[in-house]
Amino acid sequence: MNYPTFFNDVRKITLRDPLAEFLGAAERGVLEYSYLDAVKLAGHSCPTVAGAYLMNLKALAHLYGAELPERGAIRVAFRDDIAGGVTGVIANVTGLITGAAQAGGFKGIGGKFDRRNLLAFNAAIAAEVRFERRDNGKGVDVSYNAGVVPPAAAMRELMGRIMDGDATPAEHGEFARLWQDRVRRILIEHADDPNLIVLKPAGA
Repeated sequence: MNYPTFFNDVRKITLRDPLAEFLGAAERGVLEYSYLDAVKLAGHSCPTVAGAYLMNLKALAHLYGAELPERGAIRVAFRDDIAGGVTGVIANVTGLITGAAQAGGFKGIGGKFDRRNLLAFNAAIAAEVRFERRDNGKGVDVSYNAGVVPPAAAMRELMGRIMDGDATPAEHGEFARLWQDRVRRILIEHADDPNLIVLKPAGA
């Protein structure tokens, strides 16, 4: 699989999944997720997928500090409806990383490892997403401001030409390059920008 090399430079997310340990899928249940995993799930790389990945990375670091986050032990609530805007895309990436699912998720084994009803929508929260630990109730509200990293000026015209069927192969290539360069800037240059991913204690 050929993909932009900067994908390899994005920080990975490491968690412990007790279910993976129980069933022998991973030693000590330790799982590692990369940005490429999120891209494979979504089928594309864009500012929304990048933002979703960073929201999870930052929220889990805030909630767990030096501990390994526990996959399947995190409740996630979205302010908007699943069909609204890009909420569904962000929720898919969040479900991949945290294990949180709606009613159709894993039912558990012997009353343990239940992943159902950990992903909710239309929540009465001010931020875009709230992540909450099930063990101690600690939560963090997270919002993503993609406007902090604006697209290149030429992208709008190039996209218009592509959509109209008038673009040359070179213009297609340039559009793709500029598109992924914005994603790179989000994930690499602005990964720690507090204005890009805004974190606040839940309910603050």
